[in-house]
Amino acid sequence: MSRLIVLDTETTGLSAENGDRVIELGCVELFNRKLTGNDLHIYFNPERESHEDALKVHGLTTDFLRDKPKFATLGNDIIEYLRGAELIIHNAAFDVGFLNKEFERAGLPPLRTFVSEVTDTLAMAKLVYPGKRNSLDALCDRFGVDRSNRTFHGAKLDAQLLADVYINLTRGQDALLIDVASNEPAQGTTIVAVDLSQFELPVIVAGEQELSAHEAVLTQLDKSSGGRTLFRQNSEKAVA
Repeated sequence: MSRLIVLDTETTGLSAENGDRVIELGCVELFNRKLTGNDLHIYFNPERESHEDALKVHGLTTDFLRDKPKFATLGNDIIEYLRGAELIIHNAAFDVGFLNKEFERAGLPPLRTFVSEVTDTLAMAKLVYPGKRNSLDALCDRFGVDRSNRTFHGAKLDAQLLADVYINLTRGQDALLIDVASNEPAQGTTIVAVDLSQFELPVIVAGEQELSAHEAVLTQLDKSSGGRTLFRQNSEKAVA
């Protein structure tokens, strides 16, 4: 199984190209879909003020950040931590754009050169729940993920919430992990034979909305499994 890093940033504003900077990086590590505790959390001195609207979101004042390290001084350490991992990010283009700009300023290579893949949970959620709100807050509410202690947006806290959301978004994969080591029934299990010929079983055809939802789930599973969804592979063989 791959090493996953669930990642989030906080920034001074919305435009890396116009000089806004990363002020907080939060990373949570998953291995075999389990939290490892090997996390990363850093505040940075951005050498500039946060925009007023951004400050209302993250609450990280200039005074608080003044004595924190500059991104460039820890750039190589961040690369080594992320190296080879698949990154799980909500609205990935935003965080990737900011991190790549910070690496560029520090004379370091972009993310794509040292991570295996970037998975955008916002794109995943839009496939599974088309037409619905798919912000991190909305997904937390949908999956019952507790965010009651979230007064401000924080990179580490948001990464922790997103890790829980990601497990819920991809939980269907767990049903595919079937133990086929033994055909023997578990101890204490009673198997009762039922004669189905005595029942008239109705045939229920899936509707257009159900087929669309099914296709969205298969697309998401394809992305998560690297295109190895057995259902689709078997369907293609049957057609051939």
